[in-house]
Amino acid sequence: MLGIISKGADDSTAILAPDRAPLTFGALRDLANETIARLNALGIGRNDRVAIVLPNGPEMAAAFLAIAAAATTAPLNPAYRAEEFEFYLTDLKARALVLDAAGNDAAEGVAKKLGVPILRLEANADSPAGSFRLAGEAIGKSHATGPAQPGDIALVLHTSGTTSRPKIVPLSGANIAASAKNIRATLALTPADRCLNIMPLFHIHGLIAAVTSSLSAGASVIATSGFNALKFFQWLDHEKPTWYTAVPTMHQAILARAPRNE
Repeated sequence: MLGIISKGADDSTAILAPDRAPLTFGALRDLANETIARLNALGIGRNDRVAIVLPNGPEMAAAFLAIAAAATTAPLNPAYRAEEFEFYLTDLKARALVLDAAGNDAAEGVAKKLGVPILRLEANADSPAGSFRLAGEAIGKSHATGPAQPGDIALVLHTSGTTSRPKIVPLSGANIAASAKNIRATLALTPADRCLNIMPLFHIHGLIAAVTSSLSAGASVIATSGFNALKFFQWLDHEKPTWYTAVPTMHQAILARAPRNE
């Protein structure tokens, strides 16, 4: 996963957010290396599964990248109910759960019930968008330290469960890098591009099509709080993205408001 963020120049912008100072590629790489060391010190290493329950935004984007550089990430929908969190955390055999200072009552209660250690993501609104540190107690000893390798599992997601019980889908660092490369090439992304991400970051679309494809091109990603049709055109004016990605219902909502925002 470190390879995905290796292309951007140290002083080039990697992650932005509305009304926040930007995070450079140099700072993002430092954050990833600091997170590797921090997780290893806490007893978490390569292929250990770390569940992440965070709201959309720059910290979620950075946490996915930085934690995946050390371990296996498992982003979960913050809107899940307690019984859903219990299923997913049990099925994942999560070694830890990452929450922010605001927390998530349902996820936190289930983690305590299951004995899953909680790591707290600490961020400062005055710091560059996406910067954070992890606070928590050591949970044991990691048996595989150092940066995650391309063959290690970087991300696990569950199928929707439409036809049967949701199943785990593991993606290696190499899988993610290949997908990012394909999207980057298809869209002809360059370091001059700025992606406006309005997709959820617990979903493959936001994580890969928006975040990793952009960063692998040395381009930047604007990490918003999520889709908001009323704010979309304001973000276009203020953030000046060169592209965005969304699903049809979002495009339809945007187009419905386009005549009033020519």
